[in-house]
Amino acid sequence: MKFLPLIWATLWRKKFRTILTLLSIVIAFLLFGVLETVDYAFAHPSQGQSGADKLVTINKYSITLSLPFSHARQISNLPGIAEVTWLTWFGAYFKESKNFIFALPIDTASYFKVYNDDFVISHDQMLAFSNTRTGMLVNSALMLKYGWKVGDKLPLHSTIWTQKNNSLDWTFDIVGTFDAKDPLQASQYSTTAFFHYELFDEGRSFGKGTIGWLNERINDPSDSAGMSSKIDALFANSPNETKTQPAKEFALAFIKQLGDIGFILHAILGAVFFTLLFLTGNTMMQSVRERTPELAILKTLGFSNNLVLAMVIAESLLMCVIAALIGLCLSYLALPIIKQGLQGVELSPRALLPGIGVAVVLALIVGLPPALGAMRLNIVDALADRH
Repeated sequence: MKFLPLIWATLWRKKFRTILTLLSIVIAFLLFGVLETVDYAFAHPSQGQSGADKLVTINKYSITLSLPFSHARQISNLPGIAEVTWLTWFGAYFKESKNFIFALPIDTASYFKVYNDDFVISHDQMLAFSNTRTGMLVNSALMLKYGWKVGDKLPLHSTIWTQKNNSLDWTFDIVGTFDAKDPLQASQYSTTAFFHYELFDEGRSFGKGTIGWLNERINDPSDSAGMSSKIDALFANSPNETKTQPAKEFALAFIKQLGDIGFILHAILGAVFFTLLFLTGNTMMQSVRERTPELAILKTLGFSNNLVLAMVIAESLLMCVIAALIGLCLSYLALPIIKQGLQGVELSPRALLPGIGVAVVLALIVGLPPALGAMRLNIVDALADRH
């Protein structure tokens, strides 16, 4: 510890260069913290009880393949099933394709029984929705975004479902608004609107009597795996076999359809740290070269080769570890924001812990070459070069 002031002073010998290097490492570890946390969440799905009573049943081979409506009735008769509802991907946008609206045709009675604690809707507006065939409930954030108001007619263009007149344009009446009861789920529903499944099924020109997927609420959340197996066993060896899983696992699997998330995240981190190695390594090499005469003087004062080696490595460790800690702390502060954008994904701060080890390894890799050079430094040659 007695050499710490000396190491600290040499680290700030060129302040501007040190600050730029520190900022580079901070940004790298901010990315490391964020991406590793997301990757860890996908690799270790939360087993907590929040939402554990919800299951999702899709076609065994692809969510794009429909299921017959009769599946809902058979599942609802299973012991342990509290409620069953059904949905279909509508694929809608408002005026332009960039204005995506997550419009969901729902069975009003069963949907709000499955998700009985998820939404805040006034009694009057729920009643208006139930009694209006073309009615639609729109998220409050979405209403605010487009300046809509209750009573407006809302034209939506579906990318999939044509009506009987072969038009892809559907018109709804906004009869009410809703909000997520849990503030952390607000962003999940910020583009959502609900309309009646009966209107959708009767109005579409194909696919009548089919559903996209089913959502179930079970009585015993601890038996989600057992109930999933029982549901799938109902339709084993049938033309429409199913795959049932907890809602959180379904959300993760849905996101993973975009690609191999783990590979993408690690590829990004690999590129970042590969670049960082050259940047930081070059900085350390240049710093040691500039101090060659000073290191030679230290040796003449009695500093051993091993001590000089240790001081240079300690300088690298100090720079990398301090910057890494700052970057990891910033990524920790960003977790609540990321969580809002990845609903159903639990983010654990424990994924940040390996970052300290990575910082130490990085420091050793970039610090060892110049440290070995300093250790092997010949006093006479170094002082001669000074003159």
